[in-house]
Amino acid sequence: MGETTVTKPESLEAALPDPVAADPGPGPLRRLRTPQRPRFWFEILLIAVSYWTYSLVRNAVPEQKAEALRNADWIWRAEHHVGIAVEESVNHAVNSVHWLIVGMNYYYATLHFIVTLGVLVWLYRRHPGRYAATRLVLFATTAVALVGYYLYPLAPPRLMRGGGFIDTVMVHQTWGSMASGDLKHMSNQYAAMPSMHIGWSVWCGLTIFALARVPWARVLGLLYPALTLVVIVATANHFWLDAVGGVLCLAFGFTVARLWYGRQPYALPRTVPARRRGAARADGGPGARTGRPQRSAAP
Repeated sequence: MGETTVTKPESLEAALPDPVAADPGPGPLRRLRTPQRPRFWFEILLIAVSYWTYSLVRNAVPEQKAEALRNADWIWRAEHHVGIAVEESVNHAVNSVHWLIVGMNYYYATLHFIVTLGVLVWLYRRHPGRYAATRLVLFATTAVALVGYYLYPLAPPRLMRGGGFIDTVMVHQTWGSMASGDLKHMSNQYAAMPSMHIGWSVWCGLTIFALARVPWARVLGLLYPALTLVVIVATANHFWLDAVGGVLCLAFGFTVARLWYGRQPYALPRTVPARRRGAARADGGPGARTGRPQRSAAP
């Protein structure tokens, strides 16, 4: 009697072809534009090298203090003109509550990195099919931000002359901030436009909201960038318009990923199909030389 093969429900997703919306073309380009299972060692190396490059380029941009201060004055006048210049009021109000402003200082100095890396790890483990595309959004967002730092040096409100803002990090001696102590000499203090605190936090929030299954996690995903916006203003590290710049950079990042993969990252399959046996043979796997299937050692 012949044997009947039954496909289990959990194997259906792996049996389907890669559902990429647009045909990426033949050859290596097709492989690059098709979601692949990420390799742990490669991702660690890529993130480390990318952040090192980002920091190097950002800090290598000439500070151009005089121009940065002129741009800050222009931004402040423009916000007054449209009626949104409330940063100074928020800064003074929050600074009057010691525990609150100290907490926001540490929030600004740490969560920017911790939450972003946490979301990347979560994507890697739970959504491998969407990981590369969503990571591309983050990388493209950061890359275009570097262009903004070069073309438009901007002093943060806390460094404005006669602006009336309180430098909360200096006043409360926040440890670990890139704007305090000797660390401020390692970071370009006039790279405030666009705000990557907003660009990265909105990326985190949208990713969690789109992909998380637990309702409270999706709510936290929306609250995180909203709270980050309050923090960057209360600590006098950014203007409202810096946040707008960060969102525009993120929109550019999503556009790049959409063009490369043929659809938005969150619409890609959650898992990556297993490598096909034919592909393994083509790469020199079992059966590659003879073209015949290997016999099983089992009786």
